[in-house]
Amino acid sequence: MTLSSSFHRVAVLFVAVAIWGIPLQAQSLLDSFEPSVTEINLDNGLTILVVERHEAPVVSFFTYADVGSVNEPSGQTGIAHMFEHMAFKGTTSLGSADIEAELAALAVEEEAYLAYRAARLDEASDSELSRLEAAFRARVDSSKALLEEAAFDKLVSRNGAVGLNAFTSADQTGYMYSLPSNKLELWFALESDRFLNPVLREYYIERDVVMEERRMRTESSPQGRLIEEMLTTAFKAHPYGQPTVGHMSDLESISRTEAEAFFDRYYGANNLTIALVGDVDPVEARRMAEQYFGRLPQKPEPPQVVTREPEQLGERRVTLVEQSQPLFIAAYHRPSGLHADDAVFTVLDDVLSTGRTSRMYRELIETEQALFATSIPAYPGDKYPTLFLLYAAPNQGVSADSLEQAVYSVAAEIVENGITQEELDRAKTRVRANFIAGLTSNSGIAGALAEEQALTGDWRNLFRELDSINQVTAADVQRVAEETFRPENRTVAQIRNAGAHAGS
Repeated sequence: MTLSSSFHRVAVLFVAVAIWGIPLQAQSLLDSFEPSVTEINLDNGLTILVVERHEAPVVSFFTYADVGSVNEPSGQTGIAHMFEHMAFKGTTSLGSADIEAELAALAVEEEAYLAYRAARLDEASDSELSRLEAAFRARVDSSKALLEEAAFDKLVSRNGAVGLNAFTSADQTGYMYSLPSNKLELWFALESDRFLNPVLREYYIERDVVMEERRMRTESSPQGRLIEEMLTTAFKAHPYGQPTVGHMSDLESISRTEAEAFFDRYYGANNLTIALVGDVDPVEARRMAEQYFGRLPQKPEPPQVVTREPEQLGERRVTLVEQSQPLFIAAYHRPSGLHADDAVFTVLDDVLSTGRTSRMYRELIETEQALFATSIPAYPGDKYPTLFLLYAAPNQGVSADSLEQAVYSVAAEIVENGITQEELDRAKTRVRANFIAGLTSNSGIAGALAEEQALTGDWRNLFRELDSINQVTAADVQRVAEETFRPENRTVAQIRNAGAHAGS
């Protein structure tokens, strides 16, 4: 994980230990925090972390599924994201008015869809396609008539749930919410059941919702289109180049049968990590974990991402001509968040674009060359070698070419002359301050611990990463900048106005 993201998680722990009066040295943090953590390792490979915080009668839960868009098979982009929607659709015991009748209806619905898809791929006549689509849509309506609308959401809401949510990224899928502590067993029963007995009901309705998300956030958004084009240009081999929301042609074709196979492959107990934080008794939590999550089967280890992005040998460029705000992105390949230099990239990012004293603010915004200018230390993920972005929009009257050269000049200054000790100290202080000002909730702590455990195998590494930021030197920053900000290592993506001169 990148230190920028992991330090965001460490922020939660800084707040927690500050509340508890624990000193802020890394080893002292770990020594003081560790007694509050109980690790539950089930025989099926599932790890559950329990953190006791009894200040309020609430428990927050975070389930980390080690699967994201990077794991999607060819022709099935967007399928990981579908489970962000499907996980709230209930199970065989929740969400159906008549489960046997519903499962039978869903089977008939799937047959109708596969017949329609086969005809579409075979380029059948329009009349035949219309007939088959109408039959399929009728089956969708029949299936929907047998479900209990939003049963999962309604049940947890009646029991005091807050923060019910999920997300999908290139690297992971996360599920989270909080409940009163006297509803702990309800969470164990529901969360285990939705990974043991899921029913992908309303699958094709939700697929249409995802397709609309793609239209709104990518196809109808100049910035969304630019980012997608940037990624597919920067990554010619690694699946980081494919959109998390999916390609439209894939979304139009992915079947529930394929989604169920994807779930079976990536949602075994051994590919999940869970954290509970709040007013919880670890002894009771262990009993419930064994009773409920012990039911989940251990599955074969899912296939690993084996493709590696080859070294980029020359600058790549993509230009979109739009009637919109011009934008400029320079994307540089960099190592993964597990690399030893990850802390250096965090400091570099801070020096470049955090606050009014940052290089990009002083050199681009104060000089009125840019409306905004920032850096992003790791995109679109950090589990694998990724991208460091320099991102800016030109001010009125400033040409795209002029802004591009100005951005390069900011990076080149660090390459040639490094950063000052004052900048280094300020960056370290600011990063630590951002921890404290960041996430302060039980839910934030739960997400931090689950992610660290899943990615590194030991949640304690959250604390150990604090040492790495303190060890960064100005020479490290200059070295990493020199290695990264090379013309042949960058992909340039930009929006230029339609009808404007090539240099504007």
